[in-house]
Amino acid sequence: MAVTRPGRLPGRHRRSPESQATYGEVIAIGEFRALWVGQCLSLLGDQLAQVALALLVFERTRSPLATAGVYALTYLPPIVGGPLLAGLADRYARRQIMIVCDLTRALLVGLMAVPTMPFPVLCALVFCVVLLSSPFTAARAALLPEILEGDRYVAGSALQNMTNQGVQMLGFAAGAGVIATIGAYRGLALDAVTFVASALILAVGVRRRPAPDPEDDTHTSMWAMTKAGARLVFGDRRLRTLVLFAWLCGFYVLPEGIAVPYAATLSDDPRGVTLITGLLMAAMPTGTVLGAFAFSRFVAPTGRLHAMGWMAMLSCAPLIGCAMRPPLAVVLALWILAGVGGAYQLAANAAFVQCVPANRRGQAFGLVQSGLLAAQGIGILIGGAAAQALGPEPVVALAGAAGLSVAALLAMLWTESRTEIITRVRTQVT
Repeated sequence: MAVTRPGRLPGRHRRSPESQATYGEVIAIGEFRALWVGQCLSLLGDQLAQVALALLVFERTRSPLATAGVYALTYLPPIVGGPLLAGLADRYARRQIMIVCDLTRALLVGLMAVPTMPFPVLCALVFCVVLLSSPFTAARAALLPEILEGDRYVAGSALQNMTNQGVQMLGFAAGAGVIATIGAYRGLALDAVTFVASALILAVGVRRRPAPDPEDDTHTSMWAMTKAGARLVFGDRRLRTLVLFAWLCGFYVLPEGIAVPYAATLSDDPRGVTLITGLLMAAMPTGTVLGAFAFSRFVAPTGRLHAMGWMAMLSCAPLIGCAMRPPLAVVLALWILAGVGGAYQLAANAAFVQCVPANRRGQAFGLVQSGLLAAQGIGILIGGAAAQALGPEPVVALAGAAGLSVAALLAMLWTESRTEIITRVRTQVT
């Protein structure tokens, strides 16, 4: 009896992953649609909740420090607990992990929407909600290659990336207006509803799969799994290089963290500063959307692997031009171009999937994601401190120069280790 493998379109012939997948055939896969729609819905609710939470905390405390502190809680949990909890995605069924995380977060966010909730409890709830995103994200990242095989994985990742950027921009842009209409508490309640909806979509649209098989037929402790995952990721030269490619974003996201002081150097009008800040913060996501579309649609799979080093250098090199203190139009063009270069992450992600065993992907993706957040947070903190002393333009230029140097080194390392992956992409059939 013939069995259709997950992620394969019934009735389609096998083909080499060297042939490029289209967005249409990826969207035609029902399980991917469920992951995609659920993710978009949940992310839109989260953007709304971030606006509501910031307004709610400031309204209660009238303290900018407290408001910033609660926002910082969204970075801390994945860095602290992410590597440990991500291993759950390699121990239990990944669909089950995602549904349980969604329902638990719905309950916690629902408690946050209670007007009488004390402020310390509110902070604890925020911490727990964000902490649960680690096993959820790890499970989704590990499940996606099982649903989308070959170049469909790259096309699906690109589609998710572009959608995420668009949803984030829409969520922040519309969030203030929605919260002004329905209030902060109802905004949090609406976020809880999106988690419930996401869980229902996953339950209906994603089929059951067994838990990954442990390599030694025994379930080790969470701490042992974390150490084994670290040995896997950092003990292999190919994986180590790919992880460093992912963490390179700590250099090229730095400008977004100092967009406000940068805007202040371009305008003396408070309204102008607000408008320019919005344009600057939207520049790199715009470039990322354009780059992801072009890189996934018009470049062959092996071509992406060949071009990855150059694209990584492109993600940082344009920022050096900010040292000349150019006008706004040129700054936006430079930042958009850097965002285009950031599309190399699609190739790095696909190569990472090729190198990691299927039953270890959850832990591996969790470790990479935690380091990614740490790189972004540390980069922004260093950039903010340096901008206060040197000014934003030279700091952006220095970040670009440092990132370019690191990217060039990684490109040389990648040239030495990419041959096996390229051969695998050429010979594998889906």
